[in-house]
Amino acid sequence: MIAIQNLSMAFGVRLLFDDVTLNLNKGNRYGLIGANGAGKSTFLKLLGGEDQPTLGDIVIRRGAVVGWLKQDLANYEGDRIIDAVIRGKPPLFEALCEKEKLLEDDIWNDETGCRLGELEEIIMHHDGYVAETFAAELLEGLGIPEAVHLNPLSTLSGGYKLRVLLAQALFNQPDVLLLDEPTNHLDIRSIAWLEQYLIEEFKGLLVFISHDQDFLNNLSTHILDIDYGEIAPFTGNYDKFVSQKNALGEQREHEKLSAERKIAKMQSFVDRFKAKASKAKQAQSRMRMIEKIEVAEVKETSRISPAFKFKIERPSGKTVLKVHNIAKSFDEKPVLNKVSFELQRGEKLALIGPNGIGKSTLLKILMEKHQADQGDFEWGHAVKTSYFAQDHHEALKENTSVYHWLTDASPQATTSEVRSVLGQVLFSKDDVEKNILTLSGGEAARLLLARVMLEKGNLLILDEPTNHMDLESVETLIKALKAYEGTLILVSHNRHIVSKVTSRVIALTSKGLNDHLGSYEEYLKEEGIDYLKRG
Repeated sequence: MIAIQNLSMAFGVRLLFDDVTLNLNKGNRYGLIGANGAGKSTFLKLLGGEDQPTLGDIVIRRGAVVGWLKQDLANYEGDRIIDAVIRGKPPLFEALCEKEKLLEDDIWNDETGCRLGELEEIIMHHDGYVAETFAAELLEGLGIPEAVHLNPLSTLSGGYKLRVLLAQALFNQPDVLLLDEPTNHLDIRSIAWLEQYLIEEFKGLLVFISHDQDFLNNLSTHILDIDYGEIAPFTGNYDKFVSQKNALGEQREHEKLSAERKIAKMQSFVDRFKAKASKAKQAQSRMRMIEKIEVAEVKETSRISPAFKFKIERPSGKTVLKVHNIAKSFDEKPVLNKVSFELQRGEKLALIGPNGIGKSTLLKILMEKHQADQGDFEWGHAVKTSYFAQDHHEALKENTSVYHWLTDASPQATTSEVRSVLGQVLFSKDDVEKNILTLSGGEAARLLLARVMLEKGNLLILDEPTNHMDLESVETLIKALKAYEGTLILVSHNRHIVSKVTSRVIALTSKGLNDHLGSYEEYLKEEGIDYLKRG
């Protein structure tokens, strides 16, 4: 389906990958992984024709349709939502629009009749008479209800607009589908639907980027690993890839050590006997053998993990938080309905449920960024909160550098503490001078967690902290949260982190609150409802 020959890509003196040769085949689902900045999105843009390689060729089968999740929302703001999806097949959409105009003009002659016949053929060829039904199915699967399908796209929030563009890419039913972090703006149920759709319905070639380990495991038939300046293919899902790559690394290290020991032994013989006439020939022979031994190269990986560590300045009282009958509505739409619970010191709480149920709203009420319509809450003795907002722009909207932002946001920290923490979250000497408005999603998340580290709060309130993080960063965050001695409230659609970290689950549902003391797995056994299930 796609043949890649001797592909190289560089930006100035920075080489992302070099001399890549791959064949990507129809029916396979390739998970594209690598450290932040390794070139994952660039590789997708090369496949989609958005960028041109420095060297090499990408050949896509003639006539193949390439679907690409583009974030060009401005082109569709005035469209009806369902029309924005149907635009995924431009010839069909144009034919439908032209047919509608001809019928509205109500001018009947031979030319009009001939043109209507041509348009009917185009519409039939592109399954136009089931187009609205198919588009509606995609929209509903992605969490956009039928009641709003005829509304303008501009009436949706940013995250839901991106769902429409995802539906548009799927509507095209392409031969090649390129998706960059498709789950970032989806709720739990929509992720499950998308995963099932791509496995059961999509028959083409899929290349996708995701930092969601469960999504990668469930969807990938192959992994493309960008590391060491190469793109290496592996068969199987992410877990199988990790096992294979670790085995390869261990094998290379063993080969290197074995060769080095052999060389050292021979060199010792040469050094000892090269001046002795009776052993000179043997020494020379070993010298020639040393020259022929190839020492396996162990390349330096591009993956570098941050060192998250959350400390507390002082413990809180035994009862950390009391929430009583909190209710909230937006434009007469109820979001929270009389939510009540208590949180005790040391608990690690997962707040789960479908999007729109009010998880983030509840956190914002606790942080006094929203006002509850009803009810109240009370902090316990000596509680010090530290809040990570899902929307990074809430905090990172000034025109300033990384270093100055963190210094201003953490006035209690010394200069050396600020610089030390920035290093721990992978901001190098040059990176600390970056403007925060230019940070990538992963960099922004690490900077906000650096502030959390410096605040030393005894209650962490984290709203989707793993969005935009690479897989290595997620794993180090999990370790840090498990080791954290304070109290945690975590909102996440990522089952991996919820399963590993939390000790209590509160599920917000349309029927009320479901409170379970115990792990997420124990909650599932008791309730039988997996809000985080993939598929």
